[in-house]
Amino acid sequence: MWGDIEFKYSFVLYFLAIIPLLILWYWKLHKKQTLDVSYSNLSLFKNLKPTLRERLRHLPFILRMLALAALLIALARPQSFSTGENINTEGIDIAMLLDISGSMLAEDFKPNRLEAAKLEIEKFVEGRTSDKIGLVIFAGKSFTQCPLTIDYGVLRGLLKDIKSGMVEDGTAIGNAIANGVNRLKDSDAKSKVLILLTDGVNNAGEVDPITAAQIAQTFGIRIYTVGVGTKGKAPYPVQTPFGVRYQNVPVEIDEETLTQVASITDGKYFRATNNKRLEDIYKEIDQLEKTKIEVTSYRQASEKFYGWAGIGLLFLFIELGLIRTYLRKLP
Repeated sequence: MWGDIEFKYSFVLYFLAIIPLLILWYWKLHKKQTLDVSYSNLSLFKNLKPTLRERLRHLPFILRMLALAALLIALARPQSFSTGENINTEGIDIAMLLDISGSMLAEDFKPNRLEAAKLEIEKFVEGRTSDKIGLVIFAGKSFTQCPLTIDYGVLRGLLKDIKSGMVEDGTAIGNAIANGVNRLKDSDAKSKVLILLTDGVNNAGEVDPITAAQIAQTFGIRIYTVGVGTKGKAPYPVQTPFGVRYQNVPVEIDEETLTQVASITDGKYFRATNNKRLEDIYKEIDQLEKTKIEVTSYRQASEKFYGWAGIGLLFLFIELGLIRTYLRKLP
């Protein structure tokens, strides 16, 4: 009953100690009372049962004590409080640019570069709560696999459907950036980010990466670039009449261009040479682009004074009514 109640003037509750003293005083006073009329013999009345009025003779005093207790509690200002939080989020719009060219099937990552990248992107998406995320895939050409959305279930489903060979082979990094910029340029988000993952050198498309980065910079879009591939050579599966054979092919990543693209937009370039490093890179980007959350706590008081005051006054009115009517004493 009192679990969520607080008293603004709790010192008033100390006056409740008066009530037991008044009860004691009443009991002693009643015990000393003598009858105004004396009888020599009470045997005539021994079989008489007390009337209802006699049974209720102490009720006015009880009601008065209850009224006093309720009014003292009311004066102590009982209050209950409701608490909560208002959460305001400053969202980030993110476009993930994923290279799906044939070289992404190289198996220096397990099971291969493309599947490892898809797994880390999925983990990254699962860690977001209120950000809009889109997905752009590219090889020789670029297209939007998923527009900006907060429906992460749909995004993960479309991510799983991605496979190499969906578009003609090649590496159109500039076109991919331009496509991502087109997704983000009209966004009202406080922060707009592109995360570009590739394992090659720009060799296709109509837009060169540096020009695309400059366009991104004018729209306030930051670009994080990730180069995937081990140092030296990587095993690449080749289909032959005798089944799949592996051929070690040189890993060629244009790190200078990727670094410049990131620098132009105040982003950062990362190099991933294995699965663990790729995982750490996405974790680092996740920390760099954390959504700002403003939490405002509130505590709202609800007054319980009126209820207790009403109960106290009700007891007083009942007492006054009884002592002036049914329980009225004769002079």
